[in-house]
Amino acid sequence: MALNSVNTNSGALVALQNLQSTNAELATVQSRINTGKKVNSAKDNGAIWAIAQGQRGEISALGAVKDSLARGQSAVDVSLAAGESVSDLLVQLKEKALAATDKSLTTSARKALNEDFKSIRDQIGTVVTNAKFNGVNLINGSLTNGYQALSNTTGSTIKVASENMSLSGTVVTLTKTESIGTGTLASSTLAKVEASINNVSASLARLGTGSKSLETHQTFVGKLADALEVGVGNLVDADLAKESARLQSLQTKQQLGVQALSIANSSTSVLLGLFR
Repeated sequence: MALNSVNTNSGALVALQNLQSTNAELATVQSRINTGKKVNSAKDNGAIWAIAQGQRGEISALGAVKDSLARGQSAVDVSLAAGESVSDLLVQLKEKALAATDKSLTTSARKALNEDFKSIRDQIGTVVTNAKFNGVNLINGSLTNGYQALSNTTGSTIKVASENMSLSGTVVTLTKTESIGTGTLASSTLAKVEASINNVSASLARLGTGSKSLETHQTFVGKLADALEVGVGNLVDADLAKESARLQSLQTKQQLGVQALSIANSSTSVLLGLFR
């Protein structure tokens, strides 16, 4: 190539290449500043992007796990509240049944006690029937396998066993027609009430343990999701302080590149002096 040529300007070509390189770096830095990420797509860093995307999927799935655990805990808490009401009603029934064992009661007094007893007895059925959250009732015997909440992203579950507190059930042994109309009935009913109180207390203890288990695991899942979020950030987030300094450097470099290209392009005009 001729040293002095108007057809080929090697200096301008070099200056242009350097300017294009600077512009490309500047575009990368501006993208990082705009998005806050150093790896925003697979073309930035395919391996890191794939790892981050996989962890994002895990974080999203953990959100579903937390929702399942929250629903389970709410259902158990509703059952606990209802179970405590059942226990309180049984305490009232014990008082009525014990009073009805008194052989000196008049017929009218015993009848009044029996009416009170039946009214309270029926309230147990009402409480148990309405102990629902999102259609789930853990104390009426409708869930044979209990409530199963998701525990991880692979589909494993945490189970909370159901308790049948319905009248004539396995916990509350009183029948739907239980009565204290006579002294003999009152004595037998009193024994059933006392047994039911003990059974309900044991059931509430199991439900309480189940609720605590769901709460503890929900806290863990939340911490796990936060840790994964931080991990993804470590992989893809840009250091904005560093990128800001680099931006200023590249902008200065860009201006110098434009100036260098201008000088290189004007160098051929010197050849005109040779023809004067």
